[in-house]
Amino acid sequence: MEVQLAPVRAWDDFFPGSDRFARPDFKDISKWNNRVVSNLLYYQTNYLIVAAAVVSIVGFLSPLNMLIGGAVVVLVFMGFVWVSHNKDILRRLKKQYPTTFVVVIMLSSYFLISYLGDVMVFMFGITLPLLLMFVHASLRLRNIKNKLENKMEGIGLKKTPMGIILDALEQQEDSINKLADYISKVKE
Repeated sequence: MEVQLAPVRAWDDFFPGSDRFARPDFKDISKWNNRVVSNLLYYQTNYLIVAAAVVSIVGFLSPLNMLIGGAVVVLVFMGFVWVSHNKDILRRLKKQYPTTFVVVIMLSSYFLISYLGDVMVFMFGITLPLLLMFVHASLRLRNIKNKLENKMEGIGLKKTPMGIILDALEQQEDSINKLADYISKVKE
């Protein structure tokens, strides 16, 4: 299936008034995770634009360190994904504790970058965009269009870059489970 870039969502939908934002239910981690995954899929192009702006500014100020930092994070991410696919215990940990998995990747990247170069480039050029995405995805309430788009991604009708990353982190449910849930909701 061909990878498609999701459309840019309207900026007034992406960052509307406070009525569309709410604190997640910290007691129900599964529900919070679903909100984050749904928003990451739905607003992925908006997140990409925001991240590109931050990376461009930091990259302009320190291009070599930004290139090194980006390469280190990508290599560490790919290494952790490869190891977790080949070790069953790590796969289960990654599926149960996705945030911990991402934090381990970021901490490993941080230590490698501190050894190789400028830590501030890592903090502002790599961590800040990820933090902004996570905070927005955690706080933004989902809407009907958001849920429909995510169902289409989940059952395999379309494939997007964020969907590929979430698949690597094993944060996409099995397509059959999503299709069954969707059909049961449509029947109601």
